[in-house]
Amino acid sequence: MSHVCDTIPPAKLAPSSSSSSVAVAAPSPKPAKVITTPMISPSSPPPRKLCVRHQRMADEGTSMRLQQSLDALPVEERSSVSAVWSNFSSSSHPRRALILHGLLTMCCFSQLSLLSEQLAHLIRIDPFTILPHEVSLKILGYLDAISLCRAAQVTRRWKALADDNTLWRGICEQHIGQKCGKCGWGLPVLSRPCQKRPIDDPQPPPSPKRHRHSPPPSELDSASISSLLAPNPTFHNSITRPWKDVYSERMTVERNWRRGRCTVRTFKGHTDGVMCLQFNEHLSHPAFPVLITGSYDRTVRVWNLETGAELHCLRGHSRAVRALQFDDAKLITGSMDSTLRVWDWRRGTCIRTLHGHTEGVVCLNFDSNVLASGSVDSTIKVWNLRTGGAFTLRGHCDWVNAVQLWDSIPGAPVSPTNSPIFDIPSCSAPPQIDPGKMLFSASDDGTIKLWDLTLRTCIRKFTGHVGQVQSMRLLLLDTTDDAHPTTPPSASPSPIPSADPDPAPHRTQPVLISGSLDNTIKIWDIDTGATVRTFFGHIEGVWAVASDKLRLVSGSHDRTIKVWSREEGKCTSTLVGHQAAVSCLALGEDKIISGSDDWDVKVWSFSG
Repeated sequence: MSHVCDTIPPAKLAPSSSSSSVAVAAPSPKPAKVITTPMISPSSPPPRKLCVRHQRMADEGTSMRLQQSLDALPVEERSSVSAVWSNFSSSSHPRRALILHGLLTMCCFSQLSLLSEQLAHLIRIDPFTILPHEVSLKILGYLDAISLCRAAQVTRRWKALADDNTLWRGICEQHIGQKCGKCGWGLPVLSRPCQKRPIDDPQPPPSPKRHRHSPPPSELDSASISSLLAPNPTFHNSITRPWKDVYSERMTVERNWRRGRCTVRTFKGHTDGVMCLQFNEHLSHPAFPVLITGSYDRTVRVWNLETGAELHCLRGHSRAVRALQFDDAKLITGSMDSTLRVWDWRRGTCIRTLHGHTEGVVCLNFDSNVLASGSVDSTIKVWNLRTGGAFTLRGHCDWVNAVQLWDSIPGAPVSPTNSPIFDIPSCSAPPQIDPGKMLFSASDDGTIKLWDLTLRTCIRKFTGHVGQVQSMRLLLLDTTDDAHPTTPPSASPSPIPSADPDPAPHRTQPVLISGSLDNTIKIWDIDTGATVRTFFGHIEGVWAVASDKLRLVSGSHDRTIKVWSREEGKCTSTLVGHQAAVSCLALGEDKIISGSDDWDVKVWSFSG
């Protein structure tokens, strides 16, 4: 005979005062539960623990309610019902099944309906009440974010498990800064400056809403100007937020991107069209993000991006400022007066002026030791920032509108050379040009060229645009080596990121993006020079493009800014607000900053 679990003993009749007969106890308002311990013969197996269901019955007081119902019956009926329950309780599994089948054949629809209603509740088992904590987390690790949020609404125990920091860290690692292979969603990084406010430091009061018009130079924020020069204090004991809050914040921003929901601020100060801009939120100091803009009014303006306050107005160029780039140490600007200027943008002073082009400078790009500039004179100048030497690349037959440096062999050692690469003798001292240093250039002649700076020659030509190519961006995407296959998209992630003892080596795949006055945007295969995808949507020429790993944006002469899905090639939202052509823009994780011929700089914030 097979043994079943030690079920809760069935309800028994109340004991009588006489041993020879059964007497009915007087009814009481609260009948006491009487549990008799069954006799165990020497040959019987030792008693076992209750199964999950009967343990739950004991916890819920089901036997107590049954005892009360039994006590309410007449004596004869109590004896009959108790006998049936006792017989079923002492039966083996096969015998129980036979009894149940027989009872089912005797039931009418009313009894079957009662069974169905009761079984819908009784057959449910909460797995997380019986499984170990680690196994429960492993199961929940296969759920997506939406399912985890729904699980957190079931019970308090489910919420404690579904909100576990390890689970949400794994979800964040799948989505933040990249697109998930399963759901196709990616979330912005939203990295902030490393300095954090101490726990006991009260939050500053919110700054009042900025006026539409920028203050005159005499009313500039002196505190912000002084903070440009002073390094930020280092704070300790910063608060660590739960990973679920991190995910929720970034999901809000991503939904705003996809739905085109944003708030717009307008910076006014320039007196002519804004032609170039750049912002940086990750400077070592100051603590606030900095925006720098250049205009046809011959000035360069430095802004506090948080408050909109103008910090400096740099004057020195005699014609329009068409290009700029800055880092922690310096700002370099290019102007239609054919010069480039190097500025200390924190103090607002010009350090050096570079002469070399015979006509206006339209574009520039620099890295740690090389500066490239393109000009109306159809040439490209490559400058050595360490020595001031330069050489010229010739090949375009019209304005050079955009240049972009590229290290095709990142981290390659600099090899000394006996022959000078730069044109002046003082530049012969190594290092000259790093091996693998390349340059992309885009021109009004409708072509894009790839140059090897060590050889000073064009090694590839990209043709496909039927109008002047006005802007260009090089996007570096992280990939893994083919010898180390990654997890397939259909595979479910593990809730706890595993430490791979032999991680796949990471490499970058360059993607070239260009915008043209033929109203299109193109993505190019750098290895072959062929067009990978063409974006159609603007009704007039495209002046500016920008891209990150999640999206692509473009500004056009039709006064609009479009946000695109780079993989799908479709426009996800269109931003309208400028009163003239959008001539330049910059893309951030939660914002777009655009400059226009209407003299305005607009900040489109998707952070909520």
